[in-house]
Amino acid sequence: MSVVNGKKVKLFALNSNKPLAEKVAKAAGIEISNVEVLRFADGETSVNIEHSVRGHHVFVIQSTSNPANDHLMELLIFADSVRRASAKSVTVIMPYFGYSRQDRKSKSRQPITAKLIADMLTAAGIDRIISIDLHAAQIQGFFNIPIDNFPAGPLLADYFIHDKKLKNENTVIVSPDHGGVTRARGFAKAFDAPLAIIDKRRPEPNKAVVQNIIGNVEGKIAIMIDDIIDTAGTLCAGAQALIDAGAKAVYAAATHPVFSRNAVERIENSVISEVVVTDTIQLPKDCKSTKIHQVSIGPLLGQSILHVIKDEPISQIFDQIQHEEEV
Repeated sequence: MSVVNGKKVKLFALNSNKPLAEKVAKAAGIEISNVEVLRFADGETSVNIEHSVRGHHVFVIQSTSNPANDHLMELLIFADSVRRASAKSVTVIMPYFGYSRQDRKSKSRQPITAKLIADMLTAAGIDRIISIDLHAAQIQGFFNIPIDNFPAGPLLADYFIHDKKLKNENTVIVSPDHGGVTRARGFAKAFDAPLAIIDKRRPEPNKAVVQNIIGNVEGKIAIMIDDIIDTAGTLCAGAQALIDAGAKAVYAAATHPVFSRNAVERIENSVISEVVVTDTIQLPKDCKSTKIHQVSIGPLLGQSILHVIKDEPISQIFDQIQHEEEV
């Protein structure tokens, strides 16, 4: 048992991302408590928590990444378990919120699954959720409990500015579509760089056709910024369009490395020099690539846990990164 600020605290990690959980635990200075996830022969899931959580503030780390349904059920069952065991509060650290792209109806008779998931998490007895870069900020309104949505942009920008030394007059920040302009504008501010936009249409899910490049990229180093890389088809097509428009080199940054299907192979064979992502999703061994670099969100999430326990603003942690870049 850990005691922080006079409060009894327990930290758990389910199966979605154990390496990230270890980094979070180290940053928070809280040991990960044991929980066993059980799989029955018929596919049902259960959990076994070895020690008492009565009166504890429980934190659990779980992204609802692939396999999304399994990871979601693990989380719901765990929350029900600790609630029935008289936990004082349950906070979920969910770096990647699965189903977040199903946040609205674009056609008749389509579900709004992100809202459904929000209702399920609330019904399970969860008190607070901490997430990174929700696909759509309005998803916060789907919840009737506190949800903190923090940006990974400052962390990604820090890598390009201090490790790659790309903060100069030859850098341009590129939004892969019109919907990502706000994110790209904030990213560009850290570089004091101009903004370009890839104008594209999406005839079907996971498929995009580049129509035009809005802005000047000729002779510049372009950094594409997005929240999710899924199949990487859009990313690689956009990178090729930038090179065709005269860009000297293309880098890419994204918060969530979903990397479905042959995404890694596409990146390897593309004109992109490097793709920088966070570790909100654990990359399987077959997703390793010389062009893919991961930076960890773990230390920031660890500090976030401490701020929640101490009733301090969490935004200060992320604001500090932004301030350091501007200085």
